[in-house]
Amino acid sequence: MTMPENSTGAQALRPHAEDAFAHELKALAAADDRPRPARWKLSPWAVATYLLGGTLDDGTVITPKYVGPRRIVEVAVTTLATDRALLLLGVPGTAKTWVSEHLAAAVSGDSTLLVQGTAGTPEEAIRYGWNYARLLAHGPSRDALVPSPVMRAMADGMTARVEELTRIPADVQDTLITVLSEKTLPIPELGEEVQAVRGFNLIATANDRDRGVNELSSALRRRFNTVVLPLPATADAEVDIVARRVDQMGRALDLPAVPEGLEEIRRVVTVFRELRDGVTADGRTKVKSPSGTLSTAEAISVVTNGLALAAHFGDGVLRPSDMAAGILGAVVRDPAADKVVWQEYLETVVRERDGWKDFYRACREVTV
Repeated sequence: MTMPENSTGAQALRPHAEDAFAHELKALAAADDRPRPARWKLSPWAVATYLLGGTLDDGTVITPKYVGPRRIVEVAVTTLATDRALLLLGVPGTAKTWVSEHLAAAVSGDSTLLVQGTAGTPEEAIRYGWNYARLLAHGPSRDALVPSPVMRAMADGMTARVEELTRIPADVQDTLITVLSEKTLPIPELGEEVQAVRGFNLIATANDRDRGVNELSSALRRRFNTVVLPLPATADAEVDIVARRVDQMGRALDLPAVPEGLEEIRRVVTVFRELRDGVTADGRTKVKSPSGTLSTAEAISVVTNGLALAAHFGDGVLRPSDMAAGILGAVVRDPAADKVVWQEYLETVVRERDGWKDFYRACREVTV
């Protein structure tokens, strides 16, 4: 697959979903004979297939973008087919942003109409801003107005995305209320308004563990249909997710193939799940949990970093020594409390586990 290039002709490090999976979207569109909502590139069935994976009649393999309950994806897609906005809620690392991007890519063919939520996100990021040179020279006009991603999505019948909605200040959040309830964005300076055309909708994500800067008002929350994305239900599912994402990232970074490191991936996932759950996989030993989330996304980061170490400073094969420092950094966020938790886990669980001696030694060496 040819990777997209940026404006300078260089290969993009992280292509947008609609570019990275363009061949799958094209194949789905060609095979899709089901009804499509206004301005949708695919039918709801095809959007769900794009996210969950499958094989088309012509033999095209659609790779899974989300590994989890099918009903969650179906509810999310159905929500977007109505006039109700979608809120993807979950702990860090449950693929909220990933699912949001791929939903927008499949529905609208464009995942870039994005507002990134932070404590400093201004109202203009959701409504509109002004080109102040033109504003001062000619006064308020359409030419001087700078539309936000949300305004552009409303005008073109596209899907807008708002990341980390709860991190946005409450008064800025509430600018979405009129947009979502009336499907209208007033422009009082011009005595005009932008009315959303059919096809417009909005996907927001929010973290339900780190509460962010501001909770959503009840008025705003009512405008969303909330879908909770859970952590992977089984270790096998989480290993599959980590292996797939690391393989995708590794190809972009010219790192060794994932199959060479599946044993270490399973080891990382096991450690993270046991520390998250507070009990070993066999249910026999209780362990203390550290302060961090130890999410699937963090496991992906740890394995990717380990692969880079193996590629650049080893023999290209992922080994415990490549993983130890990354795991330590993920687990020990609070140097005092988390280090005690980690050392206790090493001595009571890892040291006694068959086949984990190299991993135990590598972790002991970096835990000082």
